[in-house]
Amino acid sequence: MNLFSILSLESYKLHDYFKTYSHSKKLVLAALFSALAAILQSTGNFLPGIGYLISPFASLPILICTIISIPFGLQSYVLTFLLLILIQPGESFIFPFTTGIVGLGIGLALLILKRRIGIIAFTSILLTGGICFLLYIVDFPVLGPIATSFSLRVIGFIYIFSFLYSWVWAELSRFIFMKWYKLVEKNR
Repeated sequence: MNLFSILSLESYKLHDYFKTYSHSKKLVLAALFSALAAILQSTGNFLPGIGYLISPFASLPILICTIISIPFGLQSYVLTFLLLILIQPGESFIFPFTTGIVGLGIGLALLILKRRIGIIAFTSILLTGGICFLLYIVDFPVLGPIATSFSLRVIGFIYIFSFLYSWVWAELSRFIFMKWYKLVEKNR
């Protein structure tokens, strides 16, 4: 695995494939994926324990919508936030700065930056910024009582975590888009 290689050619091919879809078809897909993301994000509260393992997958529908089209990815991000306000107001506060920003960041970076290291670095900076915003600006204990005071050491650990988390998501998205593109090609 080369950090400077293009992460996924399949994502560009899928992006081109979705350009053939009508505007209304893309809009329906964005709405369905937004509902799925809201449900996945809410599982932490609906299913304590196992739900916390499922809720990070709320990034995937946002990522897929962003690959379909960047404007539809942004619409899906906002719509998921609005759905979470209705379903789980507490999760609506966390989603835009953590889970949602990862899906949106990887999708944008896949289409714009293309290189693995750029995708991972861009997404990890977004995630670190989101977590630090919640911790230090809003004073919301997203990491629990561990990081209550401002510290460069804590921010360093948050960035390392964000980098590794973004790396896992980048590789997972590569795998998903490879399988998805094979399925699309088989059904053409």
